[in-house]
Amino acid sequence: MTDTSPASMVDATAAEDVVAAPRDAVAGASTAALREAPHHRSWPLIGSSLAYIRDAHTFLRRLYECHGTVAKIDAFGTQCHFLFGPDANQFVLQNRGNLFENARWSYFIGPFFNRGLMLLDFDEHRLHRRIMNTAFAHDALLGYFDRMQATIASELDAWRPGQCLLFKRLKSMTLNIGSEVFVGQKPGSDADAINDAFLDTVQAATSLIRFDLPGGRWHAGIKGRRLLERHFRAALPAKRANPGPDLFSRLCEARTEDGDLFSDDDVVNHMIFVLMAAHDTSTITLSNLLYQLARQPAWQERLRDECRAIGPGALTFADLDRFEDTSLAIKETLRIAAPVPMLPRGVTTDCAFDGVRLPKGAMVATSAWMTHHMPEWWTAPHLFDPERFGPARAEDKRHPFLWTPFGGGAHKCIGLHFGMMEVKAILHQLLLRFRFTVPDGYVMPQDFTSLPIPKDRLPITLERLN
Repeated sequence: MTDTSPASMVDATAAEDVVAAPRDAVAGASTAALREAPHHRSWPLIGSSLAYIRDAHTFLRRLYECHGTVAKIDAFGTQCHFLFGPDANQFVLQNRGNLFENARWSYFIGPFFNRGLMLLDFDEHRLHRRIMNTAFAHDALLGYFDRMQATIASELDAWRPGQCLLFKRLKSMTLNIGSEVFVGQKPGSDADAINDAFLDTVQAATSLIRFDLPGGRWHAGIKGRRLLERHFRAALPAKRANPGPDLFSRLCEARTEDGDLFSDDDVVNHMIFVLMAAHDTSTITLSNLLYQLARQPAWQERLRDECRAIGPGALTFADLDRFEDTSLAIKETLRIAAPVPMLPRGVTTDCAFDGVRLPKGAMVATSAWMTHHMPEWWTAPHLFDPERFGPARAEDKRHPFLWTPFGGGAHKCIGLHFGMMEVKAILHQLLLRFRFTVPDGYVMPQDFTSLPIPKDRLPITLERLN
């Protein structure tokens, strides 16, 4: 998502594969020379679940300060080894020797995002990713970009000055963009219900009661999944019969070099997962970026000046490379508030990290959120400072796995270029139409129930520009 030029439409995995594994990460290690992971004790039954939901940022930092690079916790009905720091990110995400499986995501989101790309592993994952790559290739992005800009303009035409809950507006906008670009149709009368269903399925991941009990988050997630399945299954026959330039059609038509097509179940599963991932992560990024710009008016004006220099009309694909300051601000936003704060994996064979045994069958997790706030690696990590990503400082280049908002390795986010394109396109039109402010001293509270979203939905004041 950091570069949307045609030359960049290559999976960044290849560059990562040449990086050597961390010295202290080993597979098949003899357990005699290893120590057990320090166990962070907490409440009976619920463990550290509430501490994580209440403030994941503070909780993860405390884990690291108390226990170092590896800590074992009990939370959400399971046990997890957290591995901290860029070396841990490299060890797990590069995944040399297939030591880790992504299928462990299923524990959290399997019932709601069944067989989404992120939940598949190894040969099956490679097959599905090859098919889906056609839907995110350069030519596909060009088509999405033109449709996206018209939808953004139409959405912003309806915005009025004054105070609003910006997160809700942005979530509605990005879902509408997703409907146009990915599904190939304008949102229908069920748009609000679909938006609620996506929110329910995501927030069900950290349910303390993990069965279908009416009134619980797990129950809401199950209902949301059923609604989304009905929605896409109903549209599938017409889409197969009359395909268009949208992602839905491309998934219906895409073939591997061996001629393999996706089944109906595969298409529905991938549509639900991709539409969730695309609109949720963009909404989180935009919310956090606009919050930071509202608190930092000098940066807001700097980005607005850049947008004015590019021009008020429709953007071309080549224009995306001209957003230099904007790109720095987006990268800094993704550092401060990674949309996916933790990445769980399952251990497939006994291995070790930093002298700590990781037994086969265990769950491990890395945390971009934690790594992105480590003062050992970042200058004043609590500050919004986009210039840390500029060529003069390049703090993110201190380690190849220091800045990982999109994961890495074989499972690096397939939609990262689409995401950057969408955020830039929305920000460009928004900055040219509105100035936005928050009260002095306002601090946006994060809700870590699942993906981090503004707990108060970000009340912000919009002022229309002439």
